[in-house]
Amino acid sequence: MAEFDIAVIGGGINGAGIARDAAGRGLKVLLVEQGDLASGTSSASTKLIHGGLRYLEQQAYSLVRASLAERETLLHIAPHLVHPVRLVLPLQEGGRPAWFIRLGLLVYDAFAWRGSLPFTRRINLNTDPAGGYLRRRRAAAFEYSDCTVDDARLVILNALDAAERGATVRVHTRCVRAERSDEWTLVLNARGRRTVATARVLINTTGPWTAQFGEFVLRASEKAPVRLVKGSHVVVPKMFDHGRAYLFQNRDGRVIFAIPFHRDFTLIGTTDTDYDEDLSSLAPTHAEIVYLCDAVNEYFRQSISPADVVWAFAGVRSLYGDGREKAQEISRDHVLEIDSGFRRAALVTLYGGKLTTYRRVAEEAVDKISSFFTSGPAWTASTPLPGGDLGKQSFDAFVAETKARWPFFTPSHAARLAAAYGSRVGRVLGDARRYEDLGPRFGADLTAAEVRYLMRHEWAETPDDVLWRRTKLGLRFSPEQRETLAQFMAGATGTV
Repeated sequence: MAEFDIAVIGGGINGAGIARDAAGRGLKVLLVEQGDLASGTSSASTKLIHGGLRYLEQQAYSLVRASLAERETLLHIAPHLVHPVRLVLPLQEGGRPAWFIRLGLLVYDAFAWRGSLPFTRRINLNTDPAGGYLRRRRAAAFEYSDCTVDDARLVILNALDAAERGATVRVHTRCVRAERSDEWTLVLNARGRRTVATARVLINTTGPWTAQFGEFVLRASEKAPVRLVKGSHVVVPKMFDHGRAYLFQNRDGRVIFAIPFHRDFTLIGTTDTDYDEDLSSLAPTHAEIVYLCDAVNEYFRQSISPADVVWAFAGVRSLYGDGREKAQEISRDHVLEIDSGFRRAALVTLYGGKLTTYRRVAEEAVDKISSFFTSGPAWTASTPLPGGDLGKQSFDAFVAETKARWPFFTPSHAARLAAAYGSRVGRVLGDARRYEDLGPRFGADLTAAEVRYLMRHEWAETPDDVLWRRTKLGLRFSPEQRETLAQFMAGATGTV
């Protein structure tokens, strides 16, 4: 009898979501990730939970409708992590005509009709504060709703919930061989130490590594139909002093977002280019950084250059495609391919998918393999993610409550902890009654108590795990502070 019911290979948003869903239905789950959770594409998104307004141009109506439904679901199950944002879309001479944009936004609102977010409105940039940061030749704009999210933390919370429901989560572990008979026999390599696990169903959610996994681990006879598309982003000091975001129409027909990011910064993205190079050396090119800077310089009064970039990152989307379409025109919808295999060992391969629809994809994947097991019904649409049980109070009210409970925090520190940990913030802080009780402060507002929590409960092992995935405090850390953190984590290993 197999040790696990399912083995999920790939600890990005889809793998973590599937592990959570399956574990909550009573299945024995193994989740394997070769690096850190969310260390690939799932931490390199535009940090939006959105319907995908531009997908309407591709007539991907079912994808937009499903995405908007999931936007509402995520607002309810992760209210600490998913936050509404209004986006300003200036009209551009020579760009998409006003009637066309208005029609698209009407459809967008119609698909989200039963949702909780405000609908579209037209604004005058000559009088609206959002216009004060833009070049004056643009007077008219539309404003509509979507949501922002900390993408990497969304992955972590799904994996955390999966583990608390019985799943085994193995990070920094590579599946190097998968042999198929009446069950899967998996050879796992964790830093040179090999172990063997067995499972009745293997689910490949390796994203950009799907083709490599198929060729070298599964030794598949056919090449996986994967199209790799690279998206790059930059972060610069904040370019506007309000809480709304912007969506600009670039000259090449693409759209560019400028989004408030961690209080003092602006996130700008993204690009869409085919990628066929080494995944281990993925990074934005200088040309891509210049492209993003030039794109927003067309709109903002304040100009930026590559010298202003404080962080640049890139991710590769693994899309289902044959190479005939332009990169930006390939569907972001998912494809689940199931091979029932010899006797009862099954293989499920996930292609494509969006951050926004991960929960729905996970539910569909577990539904499709339910015939192999006796398991419970779908459940994730109504059950909060860890920290998401805020009751009926608003997120702002919860931040105020956090600040009142721990009055030694600054407002920004209280807000960051509330957003990251939600109702579980007390687990991070323990019995602290004053700031000194949290131990050494490494930089920004990161304390030893928080680092110990992340190492003990969220699989953090390195400074990057802490500074760029579980938090974004790397934006505020100096090299010296990072080294101090590294020394502390090395000393704490095995003791937390």
